[in-house]
Amino acid sequence: MTATFFKFDIAGITPEHDEPTPDRLISGNPKFRAWNLEDRDGKLFTGVWESTPGKWRIAYEEWEYVHIRSGVSIITEDGGQAHTLKAGDSFVIRPGFKGTWEVLETITKEYVIGL
Repeated sequence: MTATFFKFDIAGITPEHDEPTPDRLISGNPKFRAWNLEDRDGKLFTGVWESTPGKWRIAYEEWEYVHIRSGVSIITEDGGQAHTLKAGDSFVIRPGFKGTWEVLETITKEYVIGL
């Protein structure tokens, strides 16, 4: 039976490591860690993600709900305004979003991604 209550607890989970691909990297040397907590049929994903400082291009084909646990970032949509995000902020990125993600202070976020 699948539990119907879910808590973002990364204790005991081994993180995956990654970084932006060279064609997306703008500045810095950001390194990512992700604690993927749930994958529902390849259509819904939840977890915790962390990045060290740097800036790279992003493009979304999915919905993502984010809650910032710690750190500071600036997300800027192409042709749009910059959004400074810090601990306690929550937001949604919709499919079709293109722009940049800049981490000023190592950031940790909780995410829910839906396709």
